[in-house]
Amino acid sequence: MQNKTHRLLTGTLLVATPVLFMAAFTMLQINFEYPDILRQPAATVMEKFVAGGGGLVANWYLMMVAASLFVPISVLLHPYLAREDTPFMPIATVLGVTAGIVQMLGFVRWPFMVPGLASTYVNPATSEATRAAIEVTFNAFNMYAGQGIGEHLGYMFTALWTILIAMAMQKSNIFSAWQGWLGIVLAVGILLGNLEPAGVPFVGAINAIAYSLWALWLVVVGVALIKNGDKK
Repeated sequence: MQNKTHRLLTGTLLVATPVLFMAAFTMLQINFEYPDILRQPAATVMEKFVAGGGGLVANWYLMMVAASLFVPISVLLHPYLAREDTPFMPIATVLGVTAGIVQMLGFVRWPFMVPGLASTYVNPATSEATRAAIEVTFNAFNMYAGQGIGEHLGYMFTALWTILIAMAMQKSNIFSAWQGWLGIVLAVGILLGNLEPAGVPFVGAINAIAYSLWALWLVVVGVALIKNGDKK
């Protein structure tokens, strides 16, 4: 049985992290037109980023922090779901840690790399050749770190972690069976986001809805752990 402090810490992180993430995401939607801005030309992104100032940089930093918090969440949650009938939990925990790392790596370019690129891009003294090089650099990182690592790998590892812990929840005294089934359904919705680059219709919208509901699901999981964590 885990001590009360451990349970409260784990439950609090499960509740606070998705709230922080969704709050930061909502502010980016309002102030930066995210994620639609990513489909705009690099010049538009650079100008919009500079206009956002330090507040926008801080907003992206919060996104990065929220993503990285899934690393301790995965580790701290492990003992509550690891049983003889859940031998897959070590794999689940590794997947959860990996999900947090790849999502953090997807966001880290925004508060650390993009400010320098954007300020140089909008500087009137910058040559057209330098602006062209900045556009190539930004687009390359957007595809590699954003779509490749942050989105594709992030969706995949997050969904797989969710499926495995949701399976473990179904026979747990802490969580209800419906919470496990709901987690599996939402994980499938998140995983469908990886089909968007292939041109499959509607999967982008399904992914966005599933991610929002998944964040609420994590809050419910956190509350259940705080209330029932001593029943393992």
